[in-house]
Amino acid sequence: MRHNKRKNLPMYTPFYSITNSIVRHIGSIEAAKEVIEHAPLLPYWEKKFQDDATLRTVHFGTHIEGNELSMSQVEKILDGQHVVARERDVQEVLNYRAVMEYVGRRKHMKIDEDTILDLHKITVAKILPDEEAGKYRQKEVVIKNSITGEVVFRPPRALEVPWQVKELVEFINDEQDTHSILKAGIIHYELVRIHPFVDGNGRVGRSLSTLVLFRLGYDIRHFFALEEHFDNNPKEYYQALQTVEIQNGDLTRWLEYFTSCLAIELTKIKEKIENISVDVKIKEKLGGEPVMLTERQMKIMEYIRANEYLENKAFETLFPSVSEDTALREVQDLVKKGILAKRGKTKGVKYVMA
Repeated sequence: MRHNKRKNLPMYTPFYSITNSIVRHIGSIEAAKEVIEHAPLLPYWEKKFQDDATLRTVHFGTHIEGNELSMSQVEKILDGQHVVARERDVQEVLNYRAVMEYVGRRKHMKIDEDTILDLHKITVAKILPDEEAGKYRQKEVVIKNSITGEVVFRPPRALEVPWQVKELVEFINDEQDTHSILKAGIIHYELVRIHPFVDGNGRVGRSLSTLVLFRLGYDIRHFFALEEHFDNNPKEYYQALQTVEIQNGDLTRWLEYFTSCLAIELTKIKEKIENISVDVKIKEKLGGEPVMLTERQMKIMEYIRANEYLENKAFETLFPSVSEDTALREVQDLVKKGILAKRGKTKGVKYVMA
């Protein structure tokens, strides 16, 4: 960010150029956003996309920081199951899920300094000592190349952290003509650059960036997970961050990278949604009215998606703790709503997507 002493502007103003790549990426993002936000999805698919985004955000957002848990292990932890693993890894997963829940709750509220401190406190709960959780660092730090040991970046002195964070918050809440997506990318970089905490800066920077997107109208039904793209090629991610320092504060290359990741992620989700054409037909059949499904009905839909049809003998596997009559009532309700169709008779009956 560059210093700017003009009145009515934040003390620091970001320096970057709008390139053809950035324009193209933002165009793709806006096109995908339009499709995703207006897709007439069944509640089952809405929940499935959101759960998938949470899983990917938590797994890849901690994995990039060295967490050794696999995707399946993270999924089990989020489902409340016990996993034999390093205690810190499990705690990081639980913490980052709590961070994303906090982001979801705060998206309509003003972001202030306490918001950033809260994000850090939740991120490092039961990992750092209480006196360091949600507190700015009191010592100098350097960022080293993990392979060569070479110092690649020197964050601001500890003395400068509080006022630099205050200026970042001022920029977040300043209503200037910065596109929301670019603003989120700038904030992502700036939090990492300031490096206000002894640990957890990457996760706080990424979650703060997501919160800014949510607050500025880009929550996009909570379907996306940028962390997956950063973790898929961490070398490229860190190199993109480092280009700002190399280019004397010019954020252009970083913003090209940031917008490309969001464009790829949202385009992928848009294509998945377009493939679920049956849900659109169901919505049209029901006159555009929302369809409310029970948890059991969601499981039934998922089973049929995977197996093409459902037979009565599968009820015991799907719902071991309820009677066959109870399960059958859930299926019959889906038939009545026009979502499922009944094929065959008596013991040979099968239920398929309508």
